[in-house]
Amino acid sequence: MARPRFVTGSLLRHVCVMAGTGAIGLIAVFAVDLINLFYISLLGEKAIAAAVGFAGVVGFFHTSLCIGLMIGIAAVVSRTVGAGRAHDARRIATASLVLMAAISLVAGSGTAFFLGPAVHALGAEGETARFAQRYLAITVHTLPLLGLGMACSALLRAVGDARRAMMVTLVGAFVTAVLDPILIFGFGMGLDGAAVSAVFSRLALAAVGLHGVAVRHRMLGRFEPKQLGADARAMAAVAGPAVLTNLATPVSAAFVTHSIAQFGPAAVAGAATIDRVSPVAFGLVYALSGAVGPILAQNLGAGQYRRVRQGLRDSLLVMGVSVAVAWAVLALGQDLLIRAFSADGVSAELIALFCSWLAASFFFAGGLFVANASFNNLGHPLLSTVFNWGRATVGTVPFVWWGAQYGAAGVLIGQAVGASIFGVLAVTVAFRLANRLALREDVAPAPPEDVVPVLDAPVAPTSAAGGAAALAGDLRDPAAGP
Repeated sequence: MARPRFVTGSLLRHVCVMAGTGAIGLIAVFAVDLINLFYISLLGEKAIAAAVGFAGVVGFFHTSLCIGLMIGIAAVVSRTVGAGRAHDARRIATASLVLMAAISLVAGSGTAFFLGPAVHALGAEGETARFAQRYLAITVHTLPLLGLGMACSALLRAVGDARRAMMVTLVGAFVTAVLDPILIFGFGMGLDGAAVSAVFSRLALAAVGLHGVAVRHRMLGRFEPKQLGADARAMAAVAGPAVLTNLATPVSAAFVTHSIAQFGPAAVAGAATIDRVSPVAFGLVYALSGAVGPILAQNLGAGQYRRVRQGLRDSLLVMGVSVAVAWAVLALGQDLLIRAFSADGVSAELIALFCSWLAASFFFAGGLFVANASFNNLGHPLLSTVFNWGRATVGTVPFVWWGAQYGAAGVLIGQAVGASIFGVLAVTVAFRLANRLALREDVAPAPPEDVVPVLDAPVAPTSAAGGAAALAGDLRDPAAGP
């Protein structure tokens, strides 16, 4: 019988495996944008590079919406799996894909009617604005494909199949890496080629994700319209605050981009390079927010509260080590990075400032990511909303406004200072909540760790070609391999 994976064994190992494989997948996703920007920078036009920066902020809103929904999906399904309710987990998984497709369709295609005002509000003008609108006009309608791929990745993580969740995003990045040079240079499509490449990447993302969820793990049950409302409310309890939480980041990015735009296209191009390099360099930090959730949620569902607290500690340890390594690599490789993206003038100055000093602020940004994951999965999602919006407003606007008085570099310095303050506050509150849970277990001890809930369907026979055991009509045991 399959059982929840994270309620026994080393929590540090679980965090490392989930975050490590998640980082590979996330780095692959973020590398798509970085690859696009790299090839576009070879065209030698600052207006096009700046347009990618403006389009990226609009796309950031879309991605943040999908991430918020994904957090809700992962939290609810993980808790259900941890409690041993396999039938409910399958039903909720099906409902989650339906809801993700519907919401992302409205959000993506609805944006097409407001592209002009959106890019102008960010500070784009003239040729740069036209390029940004043209790129977005191709990509916004494929948001449901991206949403489905992300939802499937969340479902795979909910049952502990980190490797297959990683493959979902790796395939999308591979498609982009192959098609970008062919379309941009081979067919001479330029920026349009980068947009078309992104469309095919999202198609691959959705296809691989659906195959893993529906075929390999048999996670999808029959769609039950009568239960859709109840399932939607359960996911909305986490996803609603999580969406609000995640939208705070692009709102902050929009204000920063608008502030940078007054210093010209070169400054926007430099900031766009930083925005695409940082998630690749700090992919493990970004991955922790998704990796920690299922681990904490399964142990919460199993009533093992001391393991919840230990999982939070181990996550912060992994985050600190990964930031230190990434900062060192960026500091040593900054000259190579500047040359690779043909940066000069203010663009090169901003990149050098980030690599040498501002990258250290990810110690605090990573703490905020981990704290938000704990809030979302421990029954306090509104706290993550409060901290993210606090950082996006009080922690951004006054600091960035002050920094802008001293140039484009001051904008980035102000942003880093404000984010660091809120990162410290969020981690402090997260530990207080975890300690409170641990005290509950000290008063009423949970069952021994080797007594864990099991999923409730029988094991079905499998062929030799199928690899290891599968669960007929149930969640496949990811430990068994492909």
